[in-house]
Amino acid sequence: QVQLVESGGGLVQAGGSLRLSCAASGRTFTFSSYSMGWFRQAPGKEREFVAAISRTGGSTYLPNSVKGRFTISRDNAKNTVYLQMNSLKPEDTAVYYCEASYDSRWPPIQEYDYDYWGQGTQVTVSS
Repeated sequence: QVQLVESGGGLVQAGGSLRLSCAASGRTFTFSSYSMGWFRQAPGKEREFVAAISRTGGSTYLPNSVKGRFTISRDNAKNTVYLQMNSLKPEDTAVYYCEASYDSRWPPIQEYDYDYWGQGTQVTVSS
């Protein structure tokens, strides 16, 4: 059983920052064997890719909508991936999901690239 548990969401004013964390666990789950990603889903919208990081952390990929504002990182010793979000905008409001991909394709930007995901954490940005 693999568990991905997100934390760090909350309410923040536009222009503010939040740091999301995702702790991974599982008896047979080797964190360093998985690329990790963050997706988000706003009410009434499809889930949207936000960021991905390779197994070693040596490569990252972010779409233009968040590039320059968001940073993804990981600590393989702690089985944790992070999403640092700066200069937040109201349109960043969504539930943010952490996901794990065993596929070697890079970058994993589609939902079907991922094998496991967490329950999500709410991020609300007020104007």
